[in-house]
Amino acid sequence: MARAKQRWLPAFLIPLALLAAVLVGSVQAGASPSLPPKSAEEIIAMAVKTDVRALSGKVSQVANLGLPQLPGPGPSAEPGAASLLGLLAGTHEARVYVDAPSKVRLQILDALAERDVVVNGADAWFYNSADNSAVHTTLPARSGSGGTDGPADTQGPTSQAVSPESLAKRMLTAIDDSTEATPGEPATVAGRSAYTLLLKPRSAGTLVDSASINVDAETGLPLAITVRAKGQSEPAFSLSYTELQLGAPEASLFTFVPPAGAKVTEQSLPSSNSKPAGSPPPSKHAIKTSGIGWDSVVSLPARALPTAVFANPQISQTLQPVKGGRALTTALVNILVLDDGRVFAGMVPLDRLESAAAAD
Repeated sequence: MARAKQRWLPAFLIPLALLAAVLVGSVQAGASPSLPPKSAEEIIAMAVKTDVRALSGKVSQVANLGLPQLPGPGPSAEPGAASLLGLLAGTHEARVYVDAPSKVRLQILDALAERDVVVNGADAWFYNSADNSAVHTTLPARSGSGGTDGPADTQGPTSQAVSPESLAKRMLTAIDDSTEATPGEPATVAGRSAYTLLLKPRSAGTLVDSASINVDAETGLPLAITVRAKGQSEPAFSLSYTELQLGAPEASLFTFVPPAGAKVTEQSLPSSNSKPAGSPPPSKHAIKTSGIGWDSVVSLPARALPTAVFANPQISQTLQPVKGGRALTTALVNILVLDDGRVFAGMVPLDRLESAAAAD
């Protein structure tokens, strides 16, 4: 049971702080529909067992985490840490096309530019219209696949991207007695009737006040997620479909051809059996989790993250000096970066991270 509780933080932190930059989403709610009542357990089962594998639509994200609005995408289409962080402030929209198991296209719609992520089997492209640049790479083979039948982690329709479905499933599969789950009022999301699942942490030590997940009444597909932070009247984070069509998109959408004059960079990704020269020896204990449930803290040892990540000027401006290091503080998640290179993160107050660091 404790192991399940400890999955809460990685399950939410990873998509929120990193992967949510790929697909982005606010709830488009209409009048409450009339639906047969379902228990929280029945709503969870619908969402976990949904078999929707092909869709197209539009998603909208609203992030009110207290982060400054960072500049939009600059030169280079490569998705760096600074551009990912920039997508976690303000409102962003994207179009998504999925045809399982390994075809995904995302069109992130910036104010004056567009970024595209196109995955077709092992072939992946990242394009930025701001400077007409593209990065092409070949994804590593799935573990246990023999190395020839597809890229890693493309076994679900949106496993290569963060969507309401993938984020909701990470949360739902980790629900245990640290969370109170109850049914809420039905809602209309992207024109579809949906059940509402309300999640309330039983802990008083987390920054999270509550979360809600809207689940499509017909297919069980999670359509929207809203997370509220303690002390905030408006939601801290919401991710939702605003348009949705079920069924396979046109196959041509997953074939990317760089526009005329585009600067194309070929990039190699390391295989699962290789590591950069000079990197520390692998250790299954490199990433540790302390605490349980919503109070969990994830810690990374020195050199686990490249020093360039926090040296980036755009990221540096979001960090505040604290004793022994710097900290990124938001309404939902805090990250402590110590001078010795260790990193601590959690959906908890900063002093909880400092205590974890002192005990490490």
